[in-house]
Amino acid sequence: MRAAAGDSADMAHVDLYWLPLGAGGHFVRVNGRVYEWLKARIERREPLNLYHSALEVDVPEGRYVIEMTPIPGGNPAARGVVAEGPVGSRRLNRLRLFRYEIRRWRGGAIPDVGEAVDSPRRLTDDARAARCLLELVPSVPTYVWGRDQMRAHDMWNSNSLVAWLLVLSSIGAEAVKPPAGGRAPGWRAGAVAAGQASTRAELPSSAARASRIATKRPTKIGVSRSV
Repeated sequence: MRAAAGDSADMAHVDLYWLPLGAGGHFVRVNGRVYEWLKARIERREPLNLYHSALEVDVPEGRYVIEMTPIPGGNPAARGVVAEGPVGSRRLNRLRLFRYEIRRWRGGAIPDVGEAVDSPRRLTDDARAARCLLELVPSVPTYVWGRDQMRAHDMWNSNSLVAWLLVLSSIGAEAVKPPAGGRAPGWRAGAVAAGQASTRAELPSSAARASRIATKRPTKIGVSRSV
């Protein structure tokens, strides 16, 4: 599950956090349980606990939190927002309630991290892989949250963001599993989308990107303006 060791002697790491769906919010938690109960009935299995994932990336330049969240009020740049996407339908994305944001937040915090389960999980301590992942964040596709636009039999959501980044940064997503007794909807969708991006050559290969990033000055990692 670790990225191949690089030549850089910089200290860095990528940690993953699993948060129960709806942590800190009763409404989301109840809806999630109803959704999972219905899904389990259709698939003829027992309901499982649902988890949302987020990343914390430490590099010599600073510590970053990477996460997909609803859009609160305030200044997006202060939260390191690099992109926004629609929730449910693109026709509704003029309303903030029906948009999500993707954060690459330097010095930020994961909301309700105190409720994280079996976390943090160290995925790599390779500095080049960590920088590669950081540079990839603004390139994440902004598919419609809750929809299966890749026909992956899975919805696009916050877990898709994390899986997409892990695949294309060569850290790897296949071996990453949610806590026992749980599942992470959207994980497969992210892996499928990453495979499609790689096949279409929409992004440079992760190895070439990592090599290029390793030669950049540390100050090159910054925060893009929100879209």
